[in-house]
Amino acid sequence: MNLQNSPPRAARQAAGSSDFRGNADAGRLLPIDSGDYSVGTMKNIFSLENDVAAVIGGTGELGGLMAEALGAHGAKVAVLGRNADRGNARAQKIVDAGGEAKFFAADGLSAESLDSARQAIAAWAGASTSVLVNAAGGNRPDATIPPGGDICKLPLDAWRDVFDLNLVGGALLPSQVFGQDMLSAGKGSIINIASMSGIIPLSRVVAYSAAKAAVINLTLWLAREWATTGVRVNAISPGFFPAEQNRKLLFNDDGSYTERGGQIIGHTPMARFGKPEELAGAVVWLASQNASSFVTGQNIAVDGGFASVTI
Repeated sequence: MNLQNSPPRAARQAAGSSDFRGNADAGRLLPIDSGDYSVGTMKNIFSLENDVAAVIGGTGELGGLMAEALGAHGAKVAVLGRNADRGNARAQKIVDAGGEAKFFAADGLSAESLDSARQAIAAWAGASTSVLVNAAGGNRPDATIPPGGDICKLPLDAWRDVFDLNLVGGALLPSQVFGQDMLSAGKGSIINIASMSGIIPLSRVVAYSAAKAAVINLTLWLAREWATTGVRVNAISPGFFPAEQNRKLLFNDDGSYTERGGQIIGHTPMARFGKPEELAGAVVWLASQNASSFVTGQNIAVDGGFASVTI
């Protein structure tokens, strides 16, 4: 899909304006479904009963929790990832709780793999994906700068791999592949999982911080480009949530904080780490057309106040 020729740009050019200034359509309501705000619907403003949600990275701890939250609010949930055992287990957990879910194998760095998953999800759910959560990502040791290390010696291949994993596979390719159906349907919500390190560059994790900053930037770009199509694009930047990949960085074997874990707690006004379930509200809110129909291009920090601290 060629993002350079997406509908909003063509529409602006057709209206005789290359940007938002002087647009003849300014102030006129566009024919986009902005949600149903009847009294009955307001009582169920977070309902996702008519949605099909694809969670890429749903095999992980945080992505899996988000998948569960979407399922609990009525969405049919497709759990996507490479680990079938964890993916099937997460889908079964959603089913056991009364929801509908299925695991689909997919590689976020392969457009062909993602497109196969997109088609399989539509066949299973009976409808195309309307909510996409891009929760895949990660880091690698040789893309970090250890204490006393030298960024001038950071391997370029490691840098590229981290960017591919977090930006290309973690946001760009899935948005291109699944965005096609959303644009055709005239509605959809894409939620990119960024990071606090994309807002405040953290020491050591230079490639990861830069990649997540790029995810936030891409989120803003897509939100602006697709704003008049009914497709909303937002990001969530979690603070520090202990999970499989970072637990040893934050805790010693005896359960006490590591030096870095203590530094993070000292920088967090709530003086604790986040719990995975504390991401549920943000992802359900952004997924719901009724709850967040006028929200796009936003980066929601769920961080215990981490970003508010300076000195």
